[in-house]
Formats: sequence, C-alpha cells, structure tokens
Amino acid sequence: MFDLHRLRLLRELSQRGTLAAVAQALNYSPSSVSQQLSLLETEVGVPLLEPVGRRVKLTPQAEILVRHTEEVLTRLEQAESEVAASLHEITGTLRVATFQTAALALIPATLARMRDEHPSLRIEFQVLDPAEALSGLNARDFDLVFLEEWPDQPEPRFSGLEYRELFRDPIRLAVPRGLSVDEVGSFPWIMETEGMPQRIFNVNWCRRHGYEPDVRFSSIDVLVKLRFVERGLAVALLPDLVWYDREVTVDLHELPVPQSRLLFTAARAGRGQHPAVQAFRDALALSAERLQPPR
Repeated sequence: MFDLHRLRLLRELSQRGTLAAVAQALNYSPSSVSQQLSLLETEVGVPLLEPVGRRVKLTPQAEILVRHTEEVLTRLEQAESEVAASLHEITGTLRVATFQTAALALIPATLARMRDEHPSLRIEFQVLDPAEALSGLNARDFDLVFLEEWPDQPEPRFSGLEYRELFRDPIRLAVPRGLSVDEVGSFPWIMETEGMPQRIFNVNWCRRHGYEPDVRFSSIDVLVKLRFVERGLAVALLPDLVWYDREVTVDLHELPVPQSRLLFTAARAGRGQHPAVQAFRDALALSAERLQPPR
C-alpha cells in the first residue's frame, strides 16, 4: 500500500511545478519534500522524477500515480461532505477566492449572512485574478472560487470541477461627464493589461465599432479605471457590479448591442456537495438577487 501523504506530495508537485513551491504551499522545507518523494520512489520501485535543468518533471509512472491520487482525494472529499451533511451544524473552515468587483459588491453581504447563520464555520477569503483562483482551486488551496467569463472569451471547463452559474452582469460604456459618445473613438482608453480576457473584449468591441482604441492606461484594478474616467482622463467599459452601493459619478451608456459577463462559481467535484460550499453558494445567490442596476 502506497503512503497517501507522499502521494499527495507527488500530486502537489504535478500542480505547482517545483519542490520549492510545494514546500512553500505546505509549510515544509524543500529537503523534507525531496526526502518524502524519494521514499515514495522506493515504495513504488520505479523512478518518479527526472531532472530537467534545475527543475524536475514527473515520469509516466508518476503521472499514473497522480491520476489515481486525484481519484482517491475526490472520494475522500465526498466522504467528508457526507459526514458534514449528517451533522446538525456546519463547522470547519471554508476557503473562498474571487475577483475584485465581486469582492466589493457581493462578498461582504454574503460573509455577513454566513456569519449570522453559521457562526461555527470559519471562512477564509482572498481576492485573486480568476486564473489564479482557478489554479488554486485545482491545487486544493481553495474550496470554492467565484469566476467571470467575458463575452466571446469562453473559459475552459475542467472535468474535475463542478460549475454553477450565478447571473449575467451587464457591461456599459463609462465616459467622463459631458463627453459625447461620438468622441469616444478619439479619446484615451483605460483597459486591463495585454492578453487578459477583458482587454481582448474591449479591443474587439472598439474595432467592431470602426476604430482602434488609444489605450494609454492599463490596470487590473477596476477602481483605478473608474477614477481615471471620473477625472476625465479616459473612457472604459465597466460592468454594472462596479456600481453596487455606489453613486454613479460618470456618464453611462447602454451598448448598441447589449453585452454582459457571466458570473459563476466552481468547486471540485468531491467538494461541491459539502454543506459549507452549498450554504455559501446559496448566500451568494441571495446577495446577487438584491443587486440594483445603476441609477
């Protein structure tokens, strides 16, 4: 029988790429991780790691072990979910990650509701780019992540994850007060950094309307984008979630063809039925139902 702890270390290495990253994530020393993986090689009886420069890669036999370890961990999470469901009170720790606008608009109300309804549950929350959050979910750093998908920028759906759509968040053109829509094509823009789905959507939208945007400013921080528009420095395409509990301080224009981003949650298949995950998803849906469009 192979040691499950060592198999998990091998699986972590397949997810994180380096011994140092595994050690940092699990609060071990790199030498301890290396020693445990060496013991696993002895147990299995075949090499599991191959040196590639200063890094290592998994052998085909190691990949087989990782695949089966994933199945074992999924079953263990399912067992944990069933045990938790048999109890009268939700306890333990729930780790959640989401992107900035959701963190500003939806998460505070959701956390407050969870605190009141499930006081014995500890919730740890982190703001991350969706790609980082999804990577952390696969690495078991999080139990639930809240993600976004921009128009014409489909995100991959992974077989080991369970997805639940929440709602669609309309996107509007935000311009400084008094700026004509006819001037947008020649006015500076602020967008996300190159390669991000939001940036690709923004650029494609401008091109479909007959001009190449003058992108002078870039930021992944939606509040920075908003401030630039407020100060008359740029225009931007902003989702409605920005305006939750906030006065509209710029001119907002409906897009000629309405566009929206899809907001959804993802959990690992073995974790999705855990009462804590289900309760948080329900609380998040209630928070979303109370959103009001910008006035």
